[in-house]
Amino acid sequence: MWLVDHFWAAHAPEADLLEPWTAIAGLAEATEKLRLGVMVSCNAFRTPGLLAKVAATADHISDGRVELGMGTGWMEEEFIAYGYDFAPVGERLSALGESLDIIRSLFTRESTNYIGEHYRLKGARFEPKPVQSPLPITIGGAGRKVMLGLVARHAQRWNCPMPAAGDLPSLVEDLHARCSEVGRDPTEITISEQVAVVIGKDDASYRQKRELAQKTVGGFIEDIDAMAVCGTPNQVVDDLNARLERGAGEFAVIFGDLGMEDSLELFATRVLPELASPL
Repeated sequence: MWLVDHFWAAHAPEADLLEPWTAIAGLAEATEKLRLGVMVSCNAFRTPGLLAKVAATADHISDGRVELGMGTGWMEEEFIAYGYDFAPVGERLSALGESLDIIRSLFTRESTNYIGEHYRLKGARFEPKPVQSPLPITIGGAGRKVMLGLVARHAQRWNCPMPAAGDLPSLVEDLHARCSEVGRDPTEITISEQVAVVIGKDDASYRQKRELAQKTVGGFIEDIDAMAVCGTPNQVVDDLNARLERGAGEFAVIFGDLGMEDSLELFATRVLPELASPL
């Protein structure tokens, strides 16, 4: 289960959004099997030392079920509203790279010293270490050189965001090239595709779900019909199988109705068993 790291929903500021890592700690106590993470933690919202401590704490509460998702952040209005500097993308990528270096050091070394352009640590002790070794890192983003270079260096999973999903095959080729540059086996990195699913048991039900999706996730998706996986179960199966064939290994799914029970049951019983590769 992935949560989002936003102060409000784009184009729907009245919607309730909880601080995700606090919510994950609660979910860790309320569940036994679900793996939990934030897709993705905005690097600018927390210093790397704090985020490492938060993630490791949640990993202990969950007995090793947490995954650390990280990205640069993109929603400029929430940066400004909450007093964060929305730096140019190059600076945000540079800061993300430093954070990943620091977090991996904190997770594995007795003490961390680091002098970078954005962060400095001196004799930083970090105990307890995460339950998992390594605690899996997911990086979300589609920059072909810098972002995929960070994936090659640091991640166990790469999540391709919805707007870039149509370019997934060529992006995977670029990721393999970045892996070659750093001596990383690309098969160690799971390819995940972010996808919105709008599903109904029949055409009438789908049309109702489509109207609801426009209100709930329309602010995050430029064109639901073009970017989302839409339709009855058979149509959703065909679309997802086509995405698996072009390189996706997993899907990070956001449902157009935000996961109402009937949609979850329909997806679990009519879609998952028909996928060519198990999620």
